[in-house]
Amino acid sequence: MQHVFIIGSKGIPANYGGYETFVEKLTENQVSHDIKYHVACAVDSAEQVGEFEHNGAHCFNVLRRPVGAARAIFYDIDALKWCIAYIEENRVQHPIVYVLACRIGPLFGRYVNRIHALGGKVLVNPDGHEWKRAKWSAPVRKYWKVSERGMVKHADLMVCDSKNIEKYIRREYADLHPETTFIAYGADIKRSALADDDPKFTGWLSEKGLEPFGYYLVVGRFVPENNYETMIREFMASESKRDFALVTGVDDSFLAELERKTHFKSDPRIKFVGTVYDQELLKKIREKAYGYFHGHEVGGTNPSLLEALASTRLNLLLDVGFNREVAEDSALYWTKKPGNLASLIDRADDMGKDEIKALDKGSIDVIRQRYSWRFITEKYEDLLLEGIR
Repeated sequence: MQHVFIIGSKGIPANYGGYETFVEKLTENQVSHDIKYHVACAVDSAEQVGEFEHNGAHCFNVLRRPVGAARAIFYDIDALKWCIAYIEENRVQHPIVYVLACRIGPLFGRYVNRIHALGGKVLVNPDGHEWKRAKWSAPVRKYWKVSERGMVKHADLMVCDSKNIEKYIRREYADLHPETTFIAYGADIKRSALADDDPKFTGWLSEKGLEPFGYYLVVGRFVPENNYETMIREFMASESKRDFALVTGVDDSFLAELERKTHFKSDPRIKFVGTVYDQELLKKIREKAYGYFHGHEVGGTNPSLLEALASTRLNLLLDVGFNREVAEDSALYWTKKPGNLASLIDRADDMGKDEIKALDKGSIDVIRQRYSWRFITEKYEDLLLEGIR
């Protein structure tokens, strides 16, 4: 039996989030009976600490310390300590510890040495360029970069969910001679379980003042590097008669900054519609959008992009390597040059049904052939059972 310990996500069952959905789907789609997953799950009270089973995985709750911005670092360390203690107590043979994200680089080496002493291997998923995110202060961004180097230095294998990220790791840390492999993130290609006339969906549309195929959509974290300012400004400059629905949690200071820069409140087409945690409803919202905007430029294979390619007929993506790598010719691309996206929106509004249908088929084929969760799960199982021994 190959025991695999996964830390770094908030845990399962997944409510929201890329890493959480990844662990949910990896365990949900498990085929091999020769793998036993152990998943760290974050809790905020001591009363919740305990163990349980989900999707056949052994889940263990780890208390997140109330230490502000550093809580994720301490959570990963505490989860790592739990794994090591479990491996020792149960005399687990050749364990694999898979760490998601590069938060604990300065302390990583000592724990990797302990796992090696127990006959284990350590894998790391580097995520995207966290050190580039504008939400972090300069000292925090510096920490992320130092931490990333520490993780690369000590990991037995870096599992990258983007070929561009893999190239970056090999180039940036060439002096460390890192071992890397590429396994993408995944997506479902099943349609929403909700019917078109389901009250849950029609009620949401009515509440938000939207109509099927009468809106463009974006879903993602409300952060500057996802280019909300560009998307809003360019949509306002377009001639589109459709609405622009933004499914996101709102940060008041960033929202105020966007209003100062774009005056979006003067345009009734711009609609911040809040978050949607019901996954079937969100899938239906994607399916019934006229088009989807993707402005992410920091990160690897982005979950919201894959979900859009699987569900939305027409996708308009920021022209960066990460996005082209995934969608290839099944999407339209825009740049941040003033007027570029606005003209693309006007072009998209005038596209014929056959052209949209061809792009829709192309994006679904991309997901089915390279990004389905079953395919991704098989790649991981091959790696975990054979690839690193």
